[in-house]
Amino acid sequence: MKLIRKPVKENEPVRVTEYLFKLIPYWPLFLCLALISISGTWLYLQFTTPLYQTTSRLLIRDDKKDNQDSKSMESLDVISPKRSVDNEVEVIKSRDLIRQVVNDLGLYAPIYQVGKLRDRLAYTSSPIVIKSNDTHGTKRSNKIKFYFDGKSVIIDQKKYPLNKLVITPYGDLKFEKNHHFTDTVNELKPVFYFNLIAPQKIEQAISSNLNVTVTNKLSTIIDLELKDENQVRGEDILSGIINFYNVAIEDEKNNLAAKTKKFISEGLDSIESQMAKIENQQQAYKANHSAVDIGRQGQLYLENVSSNDQKTSEISVQLSVLNQIEKYVRSKNLSNGIVPSTVGVNDPGLTQMVKNIYELQLEYEGMKKTAGENNPLVLSYKDQIAKIRPQILENLQNQKNILESSKKNILRTNQTYSAQIQTMPESEKKLVDINRELSLKSDIYTFLQQKKEQTALSFISNASNSKVIDLPESSELPVSPKGKIIYLGSLLVFFILGLGFVTAKESLRPNIMYYSEIENLTQLPVIGEITEGQKKQSIVINNNQRTLIAEQFRRLRTTLNYLGVGNEKKKILITSGISGEGKSFVAINLAMSLALTGKKVVLVDFDLNNPTLHTKLGLQKGSGVAEYLIGQEEFDAIIKQTSVNQSLYFISAGNIPDNPSELITSSKTKELLNYLDQEFDFIIVDVAPVGPISDAYIISPLCDATLYIIRHAYTPKSAVEKLDKNNIYNNLKNAAIVFNDVSLRNFSSYGYGYGYNNVYENKQDNRRTDI
Repeated sequence: MKLIRKPVKENEPVRVTEYLFKLIPYWPLFLCLALISISGTWLYLQFTTPLYQTTSRLLIRDDKKDNQDSKSMESLDVISPKRSVDNEVEVIKSRDLIRQVVNDLGLYAPIYQVGKLRDRLAYTSSPIVIKSNDTHGTKRSNKIKFYFDGKSVIIDQKKYPLNKLVITPYGDLKFEKNHHFTDTVNELKPVFYFNLIAPQKIEQAISSNLNVTVTNKLSTIIDLELKDENQVRGEDILSGIINFYNVAIEDEKNNLAAKTKKFISEGLDSIESQMAKIENQQQAYKANHSAVDIGRQGQLYLENVSSNDQKTSEISVQLSVLNQIEKYVRSKNLSNGIVPSTVGVNDPGLTQMVKNIYELQLEYEGMKKTAGENNPLVLSYKDQIAKIRPQILENLQNQKNILESSKKNILRTNQTYSAQIQTMPESEKKLVDINRELSLKSDIYTFLQQKKEQTALSFISNASNSKVIDLPESSELPVSPKGKIIYLGSLLVFFILGLGFVTAKESLRPNIMYYSEIENLTQLPVIGEITEGQKKQSIVINNNQRTLIAEQFRRLRTTLNYLGVGNEKKKILITSGISGEGKSFVAINLAMSLALTGKKVVLVDFDLNNPTLHTKLGLQKGSGVAEYLIGQEEFDAIIKQTSVNQSLYFISAGNIPDNPSELITSSKTKELLNYLDQEFDFIIVDVAPVGPISDAYIISPLCDATLYIIRHAYTPKSAVEKLDKNNIYNNLKNAAIVFNDVSLRNFSSYGYGYGYNNVYENKQDNRRTDI
């Protein structure tokens, strides 16, 4: 009966275990790799500058998402341009804003403290900070050492005072006391040096480490995150960005309100001078012509004309405003213009369009600073402005046409009144004209004065466009590099390298090393594994031995039942592929194992080319198989009882003949085996290896089972690969494999948990030589 191997999927856990056991012999390699990994990572972390994360949250007033509470303040602020949170994100990230922070904090002149492994940023530990009024005029330099004596800074043995702009070899610099510095007693005075770096590089570094995002689409809260090598500096940079952002918004609103106020004030001054001139003219006319009052008809005329003149003045104001709007819309840079022109315009659609084009221009200018003119988003804003400009101009022309038409109608009505006034006295008629002109100027003056007060309210209502929800705060631990992750990653990389090395080395080995390799190379089942035994010990099992290897032969004895070996089938052939694989060792100890059960066992040395069993048993060669096959001896003469066990008998190979293979093919071989089958309970036949000699293929059909011996780290893989192919033509009857001389560190299938006293005595330096 032939054993069939289990499917590969069922053996998968065993294969994983075997693969892990492959790694055990290489534990020194993995230990060295682990030490190298940990040491290398530690050095990397020591020389790498850690980065801390500073975070802050900012609430932006978005006109598209404003709630009802903000409407009251908006009603006072008629000047401020409309804003959206998405645009403010781009403004906060703009280079202009970051440049102001860099110049304000003097980040272009960082100071470092000399350390043992790496130099550290001395943002808080340096007693001074360095600034310059002309960063472009400074000389770009590295590691400029300086000393501070409490009153002055010493560079290259030359002293420079504090808080004064001084001329140095590196440019005009100003040394100021560091308000972050806390004077502590330190026996070892630290050594400081500073670098002079181009502000553009610092701006780019901050911009790349700055992340500004909107919390979600429904809110107007902006999250600001900045990574920096110093916690305090990170907080100062974020605070500076927020402060300069608020200042920029307030300056923009105040500048727009100031321009509007100036425009209105100039108009008021002009109207006042005109009104004063008309009043003087009125007084002079009354005094010269004694015209104190006019008649009832003149009074009615004055009232009607005054009403029409008021309408005419309103139309004139609107036409003036429309002309200002047209001039503003036709200008190339809308962001530098003034938008008070919507004052007095009764068309809300036009007012909204003007505000829209102004906001688009602001967004365009802001994006152009951060993204560049050729950015697709910038070009889209430019296209929108180009599309809305003609619509506004067309609307303006329509409004002007309507106002001109209305003005002409009013003038026709006034002509009618003028015809009627011809009937009035000349003095009264002249006085009515003067009063009408004075009333017109007074209405214009009142209108402009109202708008001036509204503009003044815009200054009062210039509250901040943002509110800081969370002040800038830095993390206690660095966020980069992350030590634990780098340690784990480094260990993983080196472990993978070790696995690759082991896998490559094992795959290049020409000899069988593992149980799984046998499974992959042949279909024959492996029914036993025998560990390496003690040096020069041929018999490793007897009644008193309870070693691991003895138990393995006992287990092999039991496993023979699965090959059908028993009362009826007794003959077991033992062979191997090449010489030195331990077939004789397995034959002796298997026979001894069977004899210990009280069974009558005979061990036959059929290796007529290189017999060794008699030496291992300590017997004389004498007459044996060869003498029987040539007819010189009978059965009784060649069968000898051994001294190792009274149930174990032995037949030697005899004297080596000239034609061993031809002798084995004779009928007397079958007669010998049949006789032994009748006299003994088990017959163990040791035959020459199948590689160089074909004797095993001749005897195997006469036996009931065949044990093929493969030796760990000795048997070539090529020999095992040929097993299945050779069995097609020269079948080894009921064959199975015994994996012999397996090192304890490679042992996988049997022997766990025995706990015998000498299990660990079988070390690699005591590997069997007599096998």
